[in-house]
Amino acid sequence: MIGEIVKVNVDRPMGSYHPEHKDMYYPINYGYIEGIIAPDGEEQDAYIIGVEEPVEEFIGKVIAIIHRKDDVEEKWVVAPSEMNFTKEQIWEKVMFTEQYFDSEIIV
Repeated sequence: MIGEIVKVNVDRPMGSYHPEHKDMYYPINYGYIEGIIAPDGEEQDAYIIGVEEPVEEFIGKVIAIIHRKDDVEEKWVVAPSEMNFTKEQIWEKVMFTEQYFDSEIIV
């Protein structure tokens, strides 16, 4: 899946708050990839990095997988196809939620 081009439907745009955890602010766009079912039975979740404005949908390249050792699901990291990020740069963008999990970034 790393390197694949996918379409992310954004249900939590940059600048929004989590629908259940009202104090969790989304500094990046976050959504799901329609038609790909994750281990939790829901559509595959994805962080979008490298896009600096709220969007409703985004087509980009999967650049990393965030594997949660203490959860059943993984998160995909999607970015514009011409952009690259280090593990450290990815972590800085996703730590707002991943700090609560034992996560590793696979590139």
